[in-house]
Amino acid sequence: FLDGIALAPSIRATGALADLGEVDAFLVVAPAQHVGGVLAETPVRGRPLVLCAKGIEAGSRRLVGEVARAAHPDAPVAVLSGPTFAHEVARGLPTAVTLACDDPAVRAALSDRLAAPHFRPYASSDVIGAEIGGAVKNVLAIGCGVVEGAGLGQNARAALIARGFAEMVRFGMARGAQVETLSGLSGLGDLVLTCSSTSSRNFSLGVGLGQGRRAQDLLADRVTVAEGAATAPVLRAAAAAIGVEMPVVAAVCALLEGADVGAVIEALLARPLRREVR
Repeated sequence: FLDGIALAPSIRATGALADLGEVDAFLVVAPAQHVGGVLAETPVRGRPLVLCAKGIEAGSRRLVGEVARAAHPDAPVAVLSGPTFAHEVARGLPTAVTLACDDPAVRAALSDRLAAPHFRPYASSDVIGAEIGGAVKNVLAIGCGVVEGAGLGQNARAALIARGFAEMVRFGMARGAQVETLSGLSGLGDLVLTCSSTSSRNFSLGVGLGQGRRAQDLLADRVTVAEGAATAPVLRAAAAAIGVEMPVVAAVCALLEGADVGAVIEALLARPLRREVR
């Protein structure tokens, strides 16, 4: 996945979870839909879990942190999230992220261990906010990719980012997130990055949809995971269950389900006029 990047000598690759018995903490980087299965086989024994996946579990509609707590109730849970293209981090380019954990001592210890001259974690206690920002932005990035692929212009992309962010805030606040977290690195920061570059797996998926290709064909051709494709229908259902309106998310779902791009855009623009802020 990272051609030309050599692993540091201190990193040892293994295919055996039993080899993880002596580590101080776990960075869980499995895709969101597989975190539960991976953690069920991991010998955690109360050590911190740093969650790096961005999504909502299908079926249960649980955030990844809720999945982790169910699997290992005695383990501290943290979320590492923000605008981070892996190839830039690996090259040592400047990167800032949110590190959210509700245990101050664990949060401080993890921050110290993860910080580097080019990698700066900002501490937060809002685990839910950090998770929701990452999960929702993946879905919105697909929508921005559709705008690019369909040639709808920069005005449309900016409008989608702004209105999509409003949906992120509505859903996040309904779930107990803090607006400051959603407006920070793990929310708005990550949204801006992934809605503007084909280095984003979700954005590139949307580009294909905007060009008229079918979602199932695009997903079958990929070797990487576009988390937003699995999260979108789960997010739509989770929002409906708590009475939160998310028309941009619903539009992305329709496109993933095969709807015509022009018809979806027309339906969004035909919605009743209303105040920008409610």
